[in-house]
Amino acid sequence: MVYNFNPGPAVVPAAALREAAANLVDFRGQGMSIVEMSHRGQVYEEIHQQAIDRCLRLYGLGPEFTVLLLQGGASLQFAMVPMNLLRPGQSADYISTGHWSQKAVEEVGLVGRTCRLAGSSEAADFSYIPAQAELDLDAQAAYLHLTTNNTIYGTQFQALPRSGGVPIVADMSSDLLSRPLPWDGIGLAYGGAQKNAGIAGLTVVIARREWLDRASVEGVPTVMRYATHTKSNSLYNTPPVFAIYLFGLVLQWIEAEGGLAGIDARNQHKAGLVYAAIDASAGFYRGHARPDSRSLMNLTFKLPDAALDARFCSQAEKAGLIGLKGHRSVGGVRASLYNALDPAGCQALAEFMRDFARQHA
Repeated sequence: MVYNFNPGPAVVPAAALREAAANLVDFRGQGMSIVEMSHRGQVYEEIHQQAIDRCLRLYGLGPEFTVLLLQGGASLQFAMVPMNLLRPGQSADYISTGHWSQKAVEEVGLVGRTCRLAGSSEAADFSYIPAQAELDLDAQAAYLHLTTNNTIYGTQFQALPRSGGVPIVADMSSDLLSRPLPWDGIGLAYGGAQKNAGIAGLTVVIARREWLDRASVEGVPTVMRYATHTKSNSLYNTPPVFAIYLFGLVLQWIEAEGGLAGIDARNQHKAGLVYAAIDASAGFYRGHARPDSRSLMNLTFKLPDAALDARFCSQAEKAGLIGLKGHRSVGGVRASLYNALDPAGCQALAEFMRDFARQHA
């Protein structure tokens, strides 16, 4: 048995993979594969719309929100957000909690817009999420950008900050569809599907329609305007049809698991198994994230020295625990416990951790 702890592309629900495999050559008796069909045809358009509708339903969102099914990953959104939502003379606030939020800040300057840091945990090696009292928020900011979960460092916003009425833009690439969220303060959220919601190639954008209606289009290339994709229902150009099909299947699986409340309970349980092994190790395993900022998605920790880190990952792989090597900028171990990872995998990892600590402490 193999358990996949890779940080992305990551584990996909087995039920979704089986259904996709069964329909890949001949999609539901159509005589051709889903990847061969026209994206303008009725069969695909139904798949497309059902995915959008199901995503909104899972988050409990009404017609005031829209879902865009795009490409380019979060990296493209780093540019699209300021290009569309920052007008000349405006500034946005950014909270820097890791590598990807830093990339988002850099992109603002590269597209000729302006932002300011409203908070950062860089001085502490991004080991925590800044508390509300640490934030320096501008009441006149066009938006407040944050990364809800930091894949590399293993930190996560336990609750969204109070933004004082400034719309929040959330990069949710590594905790998209992993828990319920209060959407009253969110103007736009985005994330790649390849961690919790499907396979690589699809970027999901969820946004308030009225906010996108006010977005700037002056000087913005047509394909990078939110308005372009809103008006065309994400069919302006050929969409990533297979990734969207898988997205829809994963959303069905999430519904069958009890929706986002059920998935959240599942993820809380899984993370609790591994964090318990860390906390009970008497310091043999040292978590990178402060306890009040711990992620349910990416659990990062180190052993007493780099040699033991490497031995741990090597032996874990032989035991069927795949993808545990930490990011090169942090080192150590990283266990990514995305939605589709079976709880049995977390139990197996926790047992392996206890055995390894007994042998090497």
